[in-house]
Amino acid sequence: MGLSGVQRTLKFVKYLPDFGWDPVVLTSYPDDYYAYDETLDSEIEGKIDRVYRARKYKKSKSSLEKKPKPFPSYFKQKVGSALLRTIYLPDSKINWKAPALRKAETIFKEHEIEAIFATAPPYTDFLLAAELSKKYGVPFIADYRDVWVENPFHFHPTPIHKHKNTKMEEMVLNHARRIIVITRHHKELLVSKYPFISHIDITIIPHGYDPEDFKEHEEVKPNPDKFTITHSGLFQDDRTPKFFFKALTNFFKKNKGAKDVLEARFIGLMRKPHLKLIKKYGLEKNVNCLGYLQHSDTIRNLMESDVLWLMLNDTVRTPGKLYEYFGAKKPILACLPDGAMKQLVKEYGSAITTIPNDVEAIEEAIRSLYELWKTRNLPKPELSFTEKYNRKQLAFELSREISLTLDL
Repeated sequence: MGLSGVQRTLKFVKYLPDFGWDPVVLTSYPDDYYAYDETLDSEIEGKIDRVYRARKYKKSKSSLEKKPKPFPSYFKQKVGSALLRTIYLPDSKINWKAPALRKAETIFKEHEIEAIFATAPPYTDFLLAAELSKKYGVPFIADYRDVWVENPFHFHPTPIHKHKNTKMEEMVLNHARRIIVITRHHKELLVSKYPFISHIDITIIPHGYDPEDFKEHEEVKPNPDKFTITHSGLFQDDRTPKFFFKALTNFFKKNKGAKDVLEARFIGLMRKPHLKLIKKYGLEKNVNCLGYLQHSDTIRNLMESDVLWLMLNDTVRTPGKLYEYFGAKKPILACLPDGAMKQLVKEYGSAITTIPNDVEAIEEAIRSLYELWKTRNLPKPELSFTEKYNRKQLAFELSREISLTLDL
């Protein structure tokens, strides 16, 4: 499947063998998804025969026979998510659990499995891993890519739904030998909610970037005659490019020549209301919507850019694209609320930050970066900082956690 959510697990599978662990993958067929990227298979060339797939429904067709489904409006996404969370616990993938258990029997017969690593969401993965762990006596590691019960974007239709989800999470955490999260904020949430969890039970392994993704694009440079600002990824939930577009319009009014040289690129699926904003603000000649691109093409566009733009309006989520921005080593314009992500961007050493909806501050940030571009003085990041998010190093940290589960 495409989009940024697959990168974490893909890179773990790619690099764990370098540290003595051979992954065997149990997953689904990528049916009914927003985007596909079959070039990612090359990342684990030679390991494809160790990928086992279980179908959610017997009559389900593979992704090769389907076109990507359209990215829904915010309203449809919110209503659809609420409906699914009303019907299914812990999530809509629960029907995959039974066929996945059957497929797991095959895996345990054909391979000597020493540890189970499960990543979520979907949280059905954790239930599956806990059950397999009990059945086969193999330690289980829970990898949280997102918060479960206390996630403000997860709708609990009734107190009963939240109570059941809490009990499920409590069972999972009680059984997991190790717990991995991507930020300190996630760690604090779990420790404060569940008294039986201590800080030493949880390890932070953040998202990252793969230097190899950038190697083939090392010679790619921005067009010196164009000031290119690029945004990569989706505008999930209630996120919007509106304030950036407003700021850009105001900037053009005060800097007439800039309209001839500035290009704002948007990589990824865009909702119709966001596309309409481009026309509303008269930005058709300056905003270039490239649509969904394969991962390699996304990296190439990052390297062709002078500045990378990030927008986040909450302190809960951790966008994977930020870490690929780190890998590109480009200046970042980050529109973020106060919190861990803003602090992280500041440590990067090559960023201007504003709050998400401050049009004047965003306009001033664009102006400042534009002036630096004209004099060829755009800032460079701290290389010692970016190296901490090297995917290979993060896979080493995971390998160490796996080894620790066997020593406990």
